[in-house]
Amino acid sequence: MMKRIITIIICLINIITCFSACAQPKEPSPKNPVALTMWHVYGSQTTSPLNTVIDEFNQTLGKEKGITINVVSVTSSSAIDKALSAAAGGEPGAASLPDLFTAYPRVVEIIGEENLLIWNDYFTEEELSAFHDDFLSEGYFDSKLLMLPIAKSTEALFVNQTLFNRFRSDVTVSINDLSTFDGLFEVARKYYDWSGGQHFLQLNDYYNYAYIGMKSYGSEFVRNNQLNLHDEAFEHIWMPLAKAAIYGGICLDDGYAAAKWKTIDIIANTGSTADVLYQPEEVFYPDNTTEAITTLALPYPLFTDDFSAVVHRGGGLFAIKSDNELKNQAAYLFAKWLTEHDNNLEFVTQAGYLPVTDNAINSLFNDITIVKNENYRGTYEAVAKMNREYSFYPLPLYNGASDTQNNFENNVKAVLRTAHIQYDKRVSNGEDAELVLNELAKSSLAELRSLSEK
Repeated sequence: MMKRIITIIICLINIITCFSACAQPKEPSPKNPVALTMWHVYGSQTTSPLNTVIDEFNQTLGKEKGITINVVSVTSSSAIDKALSAAAGGEPGAASLPDLFTAYPRVVEIIGEENLLIWNDYFTEEELSAFHDDFLSEGYFDSKLLMLPIAKSTEALFVNQTLFNRFRSDVTVSINDLSTFDGLFEVARKYYDWSGGQHFLQLNDYYNYAYIGMKSYGSEFVRNNQLNLHDEAFEHIWMPLAKAAIYGGICLDDGYAAAKWKTIDIIANTGSTADVLYQPEEVFYPDNTTEAITTLALPYPLFTDDFSAVVHRGGGLFAIKSDNELKNQAAYLFAKWLTEHDNNLEFVTQAGYLPVTDNAINSLFNDITIVKNENYRGTYEAVAKMNREYSFYPLPLYNGASDTQNNFENNVKAVLRTAHIQYDKRVSNGEDAELVLNELAKSSLAELRSLSEK
């Protein structure tokens, strides 16, 4: 009998030991470490402000919890879209999906909702209530929070103040002229004449220009998942843009503006406030001489006097849902740490972005001197003005939005490039410049509409 009891006790001990050994721990720890791979868009490999903050996480809370974030790729949002599509589709030679990545909401249709971590299964309601409502709402798909805001930007107008001052000493223009798009486009034409044929301006995002412009005239750029180019409001915003571009004042090349600043191909651009991370402090002339410059950041220009608006932009943080719950917990702990007040402010103010919680936003705009880089403070002063006076809008999300946006950008530049070449040729042949300009602006609108319907 005693042997039987002992045998039963030993079996029970073995069973308990087995369950204890097999039970998965609830959270990462130094004894149960977790490494997560990450792709993001915040700067280059050597100057990324997010990499700097991730290093801090790895050395502090990450070390305490046994979590390591390994940044595998720092690239553009479009490159991440393509890489995610290749990985999700199992294309030959494609990289594996990362555990964490930053992207726009449009990637959900690429990855599939079922493959993404639902952040509100991990963040408490109290934790989520700290986030700015407009920023948080963009990441919801029905009731699932799939994209967590970690940094947001808006758009501004950047001007090479050094060369603009030289220009306005000879021509009757002022900084105030740049507060509206009508004034900005008129200045662009004057600069083209003054400089002997150099572009003044680049618009990094024609899609964003059209989206806010249409709202300014009481209409919508996207209706029923299609671009609303036949609306009268679109013609209102197209004609002044087209005339400035066809005349020569606007750069229609591909690529972002920062590279063109360096060689004086342009001296102004509209674009993300995060562009401040890439703005050069000196420019290079064709004779290999250089000149230090000062950059001026201004609020996004207005279309009408009674409507002040701009997009808020920037993607968010996604996580691939894992069968290993430790990975999901690690993703949550990192995301929570990154969006806490001090950590988030440290990250975003190094890169021209906005923090994502109400308390951090208030801290920033109550005392812009917390921005350590003095060259960035002008950008935050422009954003502070917009924060007081403007309405902020996210870009619309709909099926095929990414392709529609890319096609629109390419079509606008292609149509206007062709029109500019025709303008130069016809005017050089003796035709009336203003008549040709008006004709080509109208025909370019018709061509753009036609292309959008294909």
